[in-house]
Amino acid sequence: MNGFLIPANAKRGTLIFNIFRPVDLIIFGSGIAISIVLLLVLNTSDIIMAILAILPVCITGLLVFPIPNYQNVLCVLMNIYNFYSERRRYAWKGWCFREQFREYEAAEKSKAASAKK
Repeated sequence: MNGFLIPANAKRGTLIFNIFRPVDLIIFGSGIAISIVLLLVLNTSDIIMAILAILPVCITGLLVFPIPNYQNVLCVLMNIYNFYSERRRYAWKGWCFREQFREYEAAEKSKAASAKK
């Protein structure tokens, strides 16, 4: 028997620090860079301006924060967006798919074709 046992954390070995993808570090690095520039440019003696200056690093830090069962928060948000934005079509050919339902399917197709015109 030539079976190979793949460890549960096999994907983690391909990540940077076993947590981050390269795009995650680019996003977080850009947030740090923007925050540093804002700290240098803005007058940070006011608390509101200081909060606005560190806001980019906080937002990008939350996006790349690792969570269980997903890579990070950014992946969760991308999955949610894809779930609600992609077109889903479920072809049911289960236990109730018989000849009598083919007539219904043909009627639905003709309705859809007439609606496109």
